[in-house]
Amino acid sequence: MDELGARAAALVARHPGAVRLRRVGTSRAGTPLWLLSVGHGSRHVLVVAGPHANEPVGGATVLRLAERALADPRLTEGADATWNLLLCLDPDGSRRNEGWLAGPYTLEHYFRNFFRPGFLEQPEWLPDGADAVALPETRALLDLQDELRPFLQCSLHGVDVGGGFVELTRDLPGLAPRVAHTAARLGIPRELGAYDTLYWPCVGPAVYRIPPPRRGGLAAAITEAAVESTWFHPYRYGTVTAVVEAPMWGVTAVEDPSPPADRDAALRAISRTLRHDMRLLDGVLARVRPHLAAAPDAVRLLAPVDDYLLVCPGLADAWDPDTGGGGTCRLPALSTAHLAALHIAGRRLALRTAGLLHRVVRGTGHDPAGALPDLDRLLDAWCADYRDSHSARWIPVGRQAEYQTRVVLSAFELAQRYARVRSRSGESGWGTQAAVPMHRE
Repeated sequence: MDELGARAAALVARHPGAVRLRRVGTSRAGTPLWLLSVGHGSRHVLVVAGPHANEPVGGATVLRLAERALADPRLTEGADATWNLLLCLDPDGSRRNEGWLAGPYTLEHYFRNFFRPGFLEQPEWLPDGADAVALPETRALLDLQDELRPFLQCSLHGVDVGGGFVELTRDLPGLAPRVAHTAARLGIPRELGAYDTLYWPCVGPAVYRIPPPRRGGLAAAITEAAVESTWFHPYRYGTVTAVVEAPMWGVTAVEDPSPPADRDAALRAISRTLRHDMRLLDGVLARVRPHLAAAPDAVRLLAPVDDYLLVCPGLADAWDPDTGGGGTCRLPALSTAHLAALHIAGRRLALRTAGLLHRVVRGTGHDPAGALPDLDRLLDAWCADYRDSHSARWIPVGRQAEYQTRVVLSAFELAQRYARVRSRSGESGWGTQAAVPMHRE
């Protein structure tokens, strides 16, 4: 985090006037939230890095975008645009991931040092209820959206294992082939059946439309914009939000569109494995919880553990053709890519839970319940499954950032183009998009 701020300040020093850096808020721990702006146009782009604590690539991407905007006047003066780049929305959470950021970039090292806050402490979600108080990071982002009224907002996310994809609050025709071209040039697999978007409309390969939000419980929040997210807050201004997901470890199988040999058997195996893994972890938590009262950060680390243990049985039931697949949980047609993504997602949830438990037990300075050997065994076995079953491979950070940069620039060009078309036709906004119902509570 400190390096990111220093590099942004150095950019301002090299380009005084053309680049500005201002504080737009303060985190819960008192860390400044910095906005880097390039250009002086009347039309604004807002790019948000670091919305999730364990997804750091956006920081490298926003610096790359700043350099591109400085080098190419078509992105600023030629478009009457200002690029507003939020360096990190969750700096406190990001600091908690510094244990793996310097490498080595192995799955085992990543998950043992992983941190992501509980659902209610993730600053891109708005609190449920009119009287609820937003996190200060959330409030800063909402204020920025209201100030800038951007025609394009991009939220930079990372997929730890899988492929790249984009989620949109409004359609951007032509984006899918551009994503395909960028992914092919950089060797980034596209996620054609992303777990996050299982019930969402697909508007092109690896490009999905986010349904307008509705209220839901934690089981829905893990995969859906189930509360009024900050992605939709600027919708009233005609903003299109693009959530750009870039993988850290790529898996080729997530872009296999072929029909599966036996969909139901695969779903049963995925659901059975998720239930089994979470029962194991629930047992470990029951053993260690009585010893964690004085552990540093125990409350923060256990909040997401409790969230995962709460929602995973519901997810397993929703994916299982013997217990789900009907009513509001009706599964869509599934490809091999979907099944690969669901297998990866189930293991991801178990690995995150095991990693957080490992971290909180380590924080006690001892292991009174004898849990660390069991957690080590589970972490090693499940990470090996990612490599052996899915051939997960590390993607260098430079390629992750370049992928995000090119996707954002494509979205920028297309958003401009369609804004001009609407302006010539006399339309004041993007038009009304029919509400698409969510499929789960």
